[in-house]
Amino acid sequence: MATRYAIGSGVVITALAMTLIALLVPVESYGGRASAATAAAPAGEDDGAGTMSTAYGPLTAADRDFIRKVRLAGLWELPAGRQAQQRGTRASVRTAGEHLVDGHADLDRQVIQVGQSLGVNLPNQPSTQQQEWLRQLTAAQGDEYERLFVQLLRRAHGKVFALLAGVRAQTRNSMVRALATSANATVLDHITVLEDTGLVDFDSLADGPPPATPLRSSDVRSTK
Repeated sequence: MATRYAIGSGVVITALAMTLIALLVPVESYGGRASAATAAAPAGEDDGAGTMSTAYGPLTAADRDFIRKVRLAGLWELPAGRQAQQRGTRASVRTAGEHLVDGHADLDRQVIQVGQSLGVNLPNQPSTQQQEWLRQLTAAQGDEYERLFVQLLRRAHGKVFALLAGVRAQTRNSMVRALATSANATVLDHITVLEDTGLVDFDSLADGPPPATPLRSSDVRSTK
């Protein structure tokens, strides 16, 4: 009996010691797992309004930032899509333009409704960076135009995937969740038709700029 007691006591002491060590060892020692988890969280601009109570669930700063970014995407991708329909010499580029127009027209109607229902002021013009992309597209000609169109839009849609996944997984607001679901389907469709053009330079996608610069207060106007 004494031996069993000693063995049992040793197991308990060992377990307590391991727990203490785990508490004392810095989190960074575990292969950067904490950093990876933090990076998976939806990152966004904090408008300083905190978390609001709504009839559809709590509305966080990350939720509001996501809603505004969906609106911003449509503000430049809709005109870019219309331009591709008119200027594309390849049928595949014109098809991609058509999908951009149809997808963002539907998504824009949804995001405006979400903004009105949740009291979120939405931008009514593209960001400075997005306006520059539209200017570059307007200035480009021929094959250069088509390749620039495909690359800019494919890069922008690829960047938004991580944001969509984070918001969809973590939001507690049912309207934001539904918007993220719709946006995810739209983005996947657009990525597919852009890649179907055969013009995507995959090697340069990771080296490009993000799809939008941080939203400034001067970029936001109420659509209500």
